[in-house]
Amino acid sequence: MQLTCPRCGFSKQIDQEKFPEAATRANCPRCKNSFSLQQKPPDPTEEKVTTTEQESEQQKLVPLRAQIDALPKAGFWMRLVATIIDVFIVFVLEFLLGSLLAVAGFATASGHEGAFGNIAILIQLFGYALSFAYYIVFTGYCGQTPGKMVLRIKVIRCDGANISYGRAAFREIPAKFISGIIFGIGYLMVAFDEQKQGLHDRMADTYVIKL
Repeated sequence: MQLTCPRCGFSKQIDQEKFPEAATRANCPRCKNSFSLQQKPPDPTEEKVTTTEQESEQQKLVPLRAQIDALPKAGFWMRLVATIIDVFIVFVLEFLLGSLLAVAGFATASGHEGAFGNIAILIQLFGYALSFAYYIVFTGYCGQTPGKMVLRIKVIRCDGANISYGRAAFREIPAKFISGIIFGIGYLMVAFDEQKQGLHDRMADTYVIKL
């Protein structure tokens, strides 16, 4: 073991077998300073036990990704039904809140030229914002929209972690836009992919699993 004097910095290698087990202090041969021993000589047996425990923990962590890959995934039809439920909920919300917005808009802009067109644009933008917020907030918060809750399916990251709001926003807006703009092929991939991933799932590195 290596002993170092805290005063002058003198260091010396000492055979561990010759080191007294009960020793608590040592004297520096250079400056004659007496200093306490902060650490006991390492026990080779304890070190072997610790190494074995670490190897055991590593062996438990290695198959984590394999376990995630083996989880049952939600197929195309199950996800389609969940989407229909969500679309219906969003439609009802847009209709109710949009109607209130339209009434308020006409009440305040009555008699102004072009008021009808401006209110129509405002309602349309409100519908887009509400739809985006619905999917991003629910998915980012718990990985489940109400439709997915009914079907008992959930969006997770491929490493098993919960999906974040940022990843949910990427998945729900640009990734799904790309899945839909190529004639819906990105969505149809769910029916044929081994892990039931659509293009947007692959882009966002997510799975949709069964609970």
